[in-house]
Order: sequence, then C-alpha cells, then structure tokens
Amino acid sequence: MRITARSRLSLKIPAILLFSALLLPLSLSASTPVPAPETTVPLEKHGVWDLTELYADDTSWEDDKSTIPEQLTSLESCQGKLGSSAKRLSSCLTLSSDIYRKLARLYTYSFLNKDTDLGNSQRREQHALIENLMTRYEESSSFIAPELLAVGERRLEKFLNANSFFSASDSLKDYDFFIRNILRQSPHVLSESEEKLLAAAGSPLATAAETYSILTNAEIPWPELALPDGESITLNPAAYTLYRANPSRELRKQVFDKFFTSYQNYAQTLAVTLEGQVKAHIFEAKARNYSSALERALASDNIPEQVYLSLVSTVNENLSSLHRYLALRAKLMAIEDPGYYDVYPPVRAIDKPYSISASQQTLTLALAPLGEDYQNIQQQAAMQSWMHAYPAPGKRSGAYMMGAAYDVHPYLLLNHNDNFESLSTYAHEWGHAMHSLLANESQPFAKAQYATFIAEIASTSHEVLLMDYLQDNASSKEEKLFYLLQELQSLRGTFFRQTQFAEFELAIHQRVENGEALSADTLNTLYGDLLKRYYGHGEGVMSIDQKYTVEWAYIPHFYRNFYVYQYATSISAAYYLMEKVQSGDEKERDNYLSILRAGGSDYPYDILKKAGVDMASPEVYAAVIRRFEQVMDEIEGLVIK
Repeated sequence: MRITARSRLSLKIPAILLFSALLLPLSLSASTPVPAPETTVPLEKHGVWDLTELYADDTSWEDDKSTIPEQLTSLESCQGKLGSSAKRLSSCLTLSSDIYRKLARLYTYSFLNKDTDLGNSQRREQHALIENLMTRYEESSSFIAPELLAVGERRLEKFLNANSFFSASDSLKDYDFFIRNILRQSPHVLSESEEKLLAAAGSPLATAAETYSILTNAEIPWPELALPDGESITLNPAAYTLYRANPSRELRKQVFDKFFTSYQNYAQTLAVTLEGQVKAHIFEAKARNYSSALERALASDNIPEQVYLSLVSTVNENLSSLHRYLALRAKLMAIEDPGYYDVYPPVRAIDKPYSISASQQTLTLALAPLGEDYQNIQQQAAMQSWMHAYPAPGKRSGAYMMGAAYDVHPYLLLNHNDNFESLSTYAHEWGHAMHSLLANESQPFAKAQYATFIAEIASTSHEVLLMDYLQDNASSKEEKLFYLLQELQSLRGTFFRQTQFAEFELAIHQRVENGEALSADTLNTLYGDLLKRYYGHGEGVMSIDQKYTVEWAYIPHFYRNFYVYQYATSISAAYYLMEKVQSGDEKERDNYLSILRAGGSDYPYDILKKAGVDMASPEVYAAVIRRFEQVMDEIEGLVIK
C-alpha cells in the first residue's frame, strides 16, 4: 500500500506479493453531462470523510482483525507445497492475496483514524496492532519467492499455461506478472543461508540512516533568529522552510547563514553517516550480484539505467534555460546581485480565495482535455464523503491520498486553507485518486498497485492542466503573471533541483564504488560544484556562498537509495503526455488513460513505452524544457514593453 503524499513521500505496508488500491463502480463509458460551475453542489458539507464504509465501528474492525491469525496459519501450511500443482499454487497465492487485501482495509481504517486525532493513544495503539499483523504477514509469506524460484521456471511456465484446464477461480492469471517478475530476479536471489544472513544484516545496515535522523531531528542545537518585529525563533528545519521565503532579503540571508552554519558544525559526522549509507547500498548490491548500487536500485521495477542517464544529461545540456529563469526572476524582483537565498520568495502574489467548492469547479473545467467521461468520474467521486478537507486540532499536517482499501474507495486527507496552494494540492491529490480508480476498475487486486516510477504522473498531469486553465482564464495581467511564475518555480524545484540531487547521488555512489572516501570537504566540493553549475555561479547568474555547499546534509532523500530521480521523471512524463493530450487527438488521450488503467500489470517503463513514452529518450525531458521556455516567453511578453 502506498500513501501518495503532497510531500512526495511514499510509505508502503510491508508485503511480498500484493499491494493496494481501491474500487468504485464508475466507468469511463459514463455519459452524464458535466454540470456547469454555477450548478455544482457545494462540497463544504463533505468536509469530514465517512469511515463507516470501511467498518461500521471499532467492534466490526476488531472482529475482522481477529480472523487474521488463523488465516496466517493456513498460509504457512502452504510452505513446501507451491510446486505440487498449478491448482495448489493458485489457492496459496489467492490466500496470501486475500489476507493482504483484508489487512490493507484494516490498516486504512486505523491509519485514517490516527491521522485525524494524533493525540489519541487508543487510535495509535489500534494502528500499532495492525502494523504488528503486517509484520507477521510478511514473515508468514516470506517463503513464497524463494520457493517459487526453487520450483523453477520450466515448471512454473507449465503451470501458467495450464490455466484453461481448471476453473477460473483457481486460475493463475492474476499472478502471472508476479511469478515472472520473481523469475526475472532469480540471478540476484541468494541461497537460503545467505538470504537469512542478509536479512539479519538489515538492522545494522540501517544504522547510518537512523543516526542521521536522530542527529538532525533531535540533537543538532538549532540557532535562535531575531525577526524584524523583535520576536525570537528557533531556526530548525521547519522554521528554515518558512523563513527562507520571507520578503526581507536581509532576513533570508540571515536564515541561510545561520541554518547552514549549524550543518557545517556537524559536517564531519554527517559525512560519516552519508558515507555509511552509501556503503550499505553498495554492500547490498554486491551481495545480490549487481554491478552497481544504481543497477540494484533500478532493478526492482526493471528500469533501464539509460532512463537515469538521459534525465541527467538532458538537464545538463539545457541548464541555460534554468539560468534564463533565474536571471528573469532577479530582474522582476529588482535584485542586481542574486544569491542562493533569493531562490524561494514568491515574485508575485495574489489574494484570491479558493474554497473547496471553487477548487472543484476549477478542477472540473481544467480537466476538459481528458474528456467529459473523465470529468464526470472525478466530479462524482468528489461529491462523496471521501475527503477530510479542513485543518483541525490534532490532525496530521500536509495532504495525501490513501488508496489501500481496494474494495471501498480512496480517501483524501487535505488541510484546505482556501488559497492557491490548497487549490493546487486539491488537484494533485485527486490526480492520485483518479489513477487508482482507473487502475482498480481495469485490474484485479494483484495487478492494481502502480509503481512509484509512475505514481506522480497523474497527479502532476492534473497540475499541468490546472495551470493551463488558470493562465488562460486569468482576470488580469498580474494574476496571469502569478500563475506563470508559480509554474516556473515548481519546475525549478521538481525538475531541475531533483535532477541535481540525482546527479549528486550518482556521483557519491560511484566515488565509493571506485574506492574513494567521502569526507565533509569532499562532499562540500562535489555538491558545491553541482550547485554552482546548476545555478550559473560561474556565469554570474547567481552567487553561491561557500557555506551553503553543505546543503547535501539537509537532504534526507540521499538515504533512500536513488529515489529522487523519480520526481523529475514523473513530471517530465506528465508534461510530455499533456502536450500530446492538449492537441485534441483522441488517440493521445487514450494512450494517457491506458497508463492509468494499467496499474501494476507490467513494468512501469514498459507501460509508458506502450503508450508512446520512452523514458530513456531525451525527447521526453525536452518537453519540460519547451514548456519552461514557453512560459518565460509569455512572462517577458507581459512585462517587457
């Protein structure tokens, strides 16, 4: 199961076989006309989700939970019998699927209850019980992959081809991709004793990341910062995120200077933790017979290395576009000597409210290029009690789409503040929900969950269409400038910055793989050189102070083993696809929708390639550059007389 969050953090329920999603009896063949904005039913009454669709009450939840231990015992009895017959294999995989499906529903209920009342100990304990059962499920099902490999490709293919000889209920059709994917990875599965040893090494290999988390969240003493109004605040990471966008340039520089000095004071220790994490990635790659940590990281979803390399090379070839934006931004802000601390404040602002109803009305109109049927499904879904929409005491911050309850529907946690950011978040999370709705409509439970590699495409596509609609329908030049500049800033952060991170991550892994070390000075130099190149330091575009080169220590994603590149690939695919969809060609729209319907029925790279999107080709990333340049042209046309 994945929570797809606004922070782009993906959390998964542990599972060896199946993941999550949701089901809604809506079809893209629907033909109900989309209501005009003035006739849309107000959504404010749907401010709190209805969890009784999951379980009527806690007693019902407890009753369902109580059946899991016996089912796990039954699953364990399958061990040693998967190769006995196709029928036996099918029944065992179906049992594993059914257990996980139920656990995902139980998990959803406890997770959502917890997140709307974080101070409630009972809710936390309730959720902890399900996490324990998830761990038990992982343990009980851990024999499946090794045993399938022991059965062997020849016999398993015979089973898969024997589907027509027994009833549909015993069919292996739902599990063919899962089985063949395990066989694909067979060269990297070790002997039973080696697998046990590697599993036992999991905890010590995680020590570097845990140390980093404790050090940066609990032990680094953050400095005090005096605000212009005389108030003093503690400049921790949360405060840094807030005050780095302050209108006062003098204050922003103080924020950067003080914040990154704190990291510089612990740079040697943080270098050791990062080097330790990199060594852990490399150890695991070598143990599993991969040639590099990058190869191992991409192998789980069968992503070609050329995808990673094409992204990095294409962005590097087009850094002049980023430099053009930074120069344009400085000009609009009337800053003659831009520094790195000038990256975050908004260039323009608007005071335009967006209620939940207004957000939905705007989104409905923005989604027109995806077709009336798509608009209808999203609008009908939004009228249900699926959202917890507004901030509340004790509620989790941020936003996410929870899609683990396959037999129910998605739930969306928002903290809607009736502003532009809330509108953008609303569109983003409904993109995730639509992806899951269409995947589950088209795929069985075993093939419904889509990979992280494509998880952000639908959500980002919604944002692309939203920005197009807002820009085209702005009521004034200032409003249009605001939307255009917001899009550029989003692309700077998601496309260029995440690619910069990806390039740094590859460099530090390759350095250690070549037998070199990662000291604080080395990391500052590696990261600093990248930062200066991306932001045009040598060309006089933006000055990068040496003390900011420790920013690598602030980025927790470097502990997640080649994860960040997927932010840039997803936004690239979204722009590439929406460029084609907006041409009005029905075939291009169908190609896009085929990606959403595919769920996890194939490797994500292959799903995209079948729809005409080759993520190993520079052509995909060039679509983002084209859009970036086009938006800057529009801005210059508005402000330069």
